[in-house]
Amino acid sequence: MMTKKYSDSLKLKVVKEYQEGYLGIRPLAKKYGIKSKSQVDRWIKLYEKFGDEGLKAKKHIETYSVQFKLDVLRFIERTGSSEMEAALHFGMKVPTRIASWKKAYREGGVGGLSKKKGWPSMSDASKRNKNKKFNEKEMTYEQKLERENELLRLELEYLKKLRAFQIDPEGYLEKHKQRYHSNSKKNSN
Repeated sequence: MMTKKYSDSLKLKVVKEYQEGYLGIRPLAKKYGIKSKSQVDRWIKLYEKFGDEGLKAKKHIETYSVQFKLDVLRFIERTGSSEMEAALHFGMKVPTRIASWKKAYREGGVGGLSKKKGWPSMSDASKRNKNKKFNEKEMTYEQKLERENELLRLELEYLKKLRAFQIDPEGYLEKHKQRYHSNSKKNSN
């Protein structure tokens, strides 16, 4: 499914018009030919949280750690928050990414969250051609065990954080909020 790209100026125009209070979300979507009223709603929330920066198209894709992804997914599960609410809570400007994390986790568990999307860079492709370690079929038994150990370590780390979150959700979120906020700033620079 191809999503339509909207200009930053159109997004800002729609949000400003909404804030003037003359038209609601649905009429604005219709007026500007935006297929989904939820898209307009997202722009409004992103603008309210991040200002003009929240509406700007990304020049590069932000990357998040597996642990961050797990924490976001667990937050949604524990609080019943929507993807949009969780994204805003964790300082993410692209809330639609959470849906792909959910799918990756359902299909592949913790390991599914560590897979990179898209085309590999040329350097990665050449490394892969030179060194076949990345091909699971050609991995030695020892390499497979090391990979499994790493996935188990990640899962254990997740479960420890999950337990801490279950015991004191507010304290856990407060303790980690600053780290996530600073990580998202680092990734967006």
